[in-house]
Amino acid sequence: MSVTPGLTDLSRLYQTEFVRSARAVGVLWAICTLCFAIIQVVVLVQPSWIGTTDTRQQGAPIGTLGLFEVCVESDWPVPDCRGGLSSLAPLPSFQSVAVLVGVSLWAVWISVLCLCLFRFCSAATVYKICAWLQLTAGFCLALACLLFPDSWDSPEMRALCGDSVGSFSPGHCSVHWAYILAILGVLDAAILATLAFVLANRQDALLPPDAKDVTTGLLMSA
Repeated sequence: MSVTPGLTDLSRLYQTEFVRSARAVGVLWAICTLCFAIIQVVVLVQPSWIGTTDTRQQGAPIGTLGLFEVCVESDWPVPDCRGGLSSLAPLPSFQSVAVLVGVSLWAVWISVLCLCLFRFCSAATVYKICAWLQLTAGFCLALACLLFPDSWDSPEMRALCGDSVGSFSPGHCSVHWAYILAILGVLDAAILATLAFVLANRQDALLPPDAKDVTTGLLMSA
């Protein structure tokens, strides 16, 4: 059965609008993926996962703690920090957490580099590769967020937060913005991966106009 001219025009108009929408959503997804990669770097390097509160004991140090260094306020404007990312040696109690965040960082930056594959591979394939990489990044980051409170019973935490510290008990400290940012990163990875899978599964709608017309005509004649 032949396809009517009106149906052909409607089909082409739908496809054009769908292509524009898919490209716009794809660009937004790519920008959010890059932002997520930058967030991962900040989460890894910032010594602001844990910090002291006003309930600390008198004379106790004031400072913050991350995966690679402990920073304590001093008489100088710049805090006194021990450790650092330059040595590539995380704090002993947080080595497993740092490895998981590092794997998550590696996965998400690989997904950013995979954006270059749009020139050489089909869009659906690239979206699926990036989606699985982002799922891996989110899974590793989620494990890191779960293991981090379990590692609080450590000498570094006791020196900063008092002797009442323990697993899932920060003592006289509280979680700071870097840890909260890591938790938000898990949600971000889940949303980006889901969106990538949706974009990949809808690439079959981006068919040439003739193929789309034939498909529409067959559906209407059924």
